Amino acid sequence: MSRRKWIMETILLLLFILYIYTAGSKLINYNATVFQMNAQPFDNKYTPFLVLGIPIAEFIVAGMLIFKRTLLKGLWASLFLLTLFTGYIVLVKLNYYGTIPCSCGGVLKDLTWTKHLFFNLFFMGISIVGILLERRGLQSRQFNTMSLS
Repeated sequence: MSRRKWIMETILLLLFILYIYTAGSKLINYNATVFQMNAQPFDNKYTPFLVLGIPIAEFIVAGMLIFKRTLLKGLWASLFLLTLFTGYIVLVKLNYYGTIPCSCGGVLKDLTWTKHLFFNLFFMGISIVGILLERRGLQSRQFNTMSLS
């Protein structure tokens, strides 16, 4: 297996596990997720949409990472979601909202906001590396196809 392929497979596996784990954790602990979401600085009328919408979006992104046809869009969607989540953490760290409890589930709920920020930045970074590797791979496959014609 080439180094590029090994790196790409590792990135996809890490992102897939991240999204399946976080989405599943939110749904398995549904009542706690609702409680935590209601503690966020958003109007509680958005809670039903966020509590179901976020895990659904995470499951969709995880699914997109499985198929070659949707892989690049899945990596971009991953970067988009992580950017939203990270932006929220930055606002919390800047005390924009005041003190906010983490609405994360599973092992992530035990992270401080700073650790969560670095956790997200890591996954944003590997999403970017995945995008670059996939784009490079697409370009080389297109070049090889054109040179065979």
